[in-house]
Amino acid sequence: MKKNHRIGIITMISVFLGILIIPALIVVPFIGKNDTSTVSETNPNQPVSDTEIPASLSPFSINVMRTTSEKIENVPLEDYVARVVASEMPANFEIEALKAQALAARTYITQQLTEGTPYSEQADVSDTTQHQVYKNDDELREQWKDHYNQNIGRINQAVKETAGEIITYEEEPITAAFFSTSNGYTENSEDYWENEIPYLKSVESPWDEDSPKFFDQKIVTLSSLEAALNVNIEPGLKNFNLAKTPGGRVAELSVGDKKFTGREIREKLELQSSDFTIEQKEQHIIFTTRGYGHGVGMSQYGANGMAENGKTYKEIIQHYYQNTEITPVTKQTASR
Repeated sequence: MKKNHRIGIITMISVFLGILIIPALIVVPFIGKNDTSTVSETNPNQPVSDTEIPASLSPFSINVMRTTSEKIENVPLEDYVARVVASEMPANFEIEALKAQALAARTYITQQLTEGTPYSEQADVSDTTQHQVYKNDDELREQWKDHYNQNIGRINQAVKETAGEIITYEEEPITAAFFSTSNGYTENSEDYWENEIPYLKSVESPWDEDSPKFFDQKIVTLSSLEAALNVNIEPGLKNFNLAKTPGGRVAELSVGDKKFTGREIREKLELQSSDFTIEQKEQHIIFTTRGYGHGVGMSQYGANGMAENGKTYKEIIQHYYQNTEITPVTKQTASR
């Protein structure tokens, strides 16, 4: 995309949203990947809508870099949101959970276009977890096969019924972080990232215990652990000292004379969560984890559990993103 063309698109978006100047809030890495498989069969008792998303609902389009083909797809906003939801959340989740995911996806791309750095001169975002996972219609048909019509119908229904709505804090689009499964609580943003974000606070999420990702174990050899952390570990658990965050995850781990954050251990060892316990058996270290993902923002399995208990997508959003508002774009425009 030529520079002048990009400026024109960004200007159009800014005018549409009524945002003349959006100051940068707090720069943090957006980690919104869904850690679960979206290949799932829908419940035949769940409602299905075959209503397509009208083009009129999308005020602008997104240029998505397909990282495999290195080609750019130009996708209307609400179609983009639907395909992100289809790629990031299991299609058999409750409609209200799918709606909450749609708001998170729409809010993220709104913030990215108005405040973020474009992926390239031509593309707004990539199709990976660097931004949001995106699969196009052909890929979803191949993934879902005979379940395509029912799956995409339900997701389109969720997107259509929330079209134009985003999540805001003090009239600005939020950092709509989400993850798969909590350990029973979400995490304060400052306990995983470096910055404190007022609406990303630890809240209870007891519904996650039903998630298939709630518990996991990983066994590593002592030598592998020493190599990954660049430390020497003597026999016995006296070498491991854990400090926990308010959300129950590991804040800091002392191994010998070195200290690591729970996030560093999770990433270096590719653990499902930074809530872990450690057990040493001879030359092996057993990590037992609770939850799946970084833990900040909306838990997807928690959202589904809330929906199963009769909560609406608005109640889900307000639970996981504290003191935020769900703002229709037209209302936001009119208020400025």
